[in-house]
Amino acid sequence: MIFIAVRFTVRPEYRDQWLDRVADFTAATRAEAGNLFFEWSVDTFDPDRFVLLEAFASGEAGVEHVDSEHFKAAMAWMPDVVAMTPDIINVETPGQGWSRMAEITPRE
Repeated sequence: MIFIAVRFTVRPEYRDQWLDRVADFTAATRAEAGNLFFEWSVDTFDPDRFVLLEAFASGEAGVEHVDSEHFKAAMAWMPDVVAMTPDIINVETPGQGWSRMAEITPRE
């Protein structure tokens, strides 16, 4: 599995629009055969920062994602909205998605 975490810091005037702006990109990516998840969150310490957690079944699926029209379209408009170059972690890891945390189980 390819696991990717990206931190996007957007210009303050685009903060309230970001999730709407990435909605089509998100939907198209989630529909890709090799996508395992593609999830956005807002940084609780910096409301201008959005964190994207994404995973692909294989390196090939990741390449297909980067070669997709929706990826290229997003990369075309994002430089006008981000405040700085995003930070990224991109690693290959065993498994095909989320595992359960061993240390916490709901009480009955």
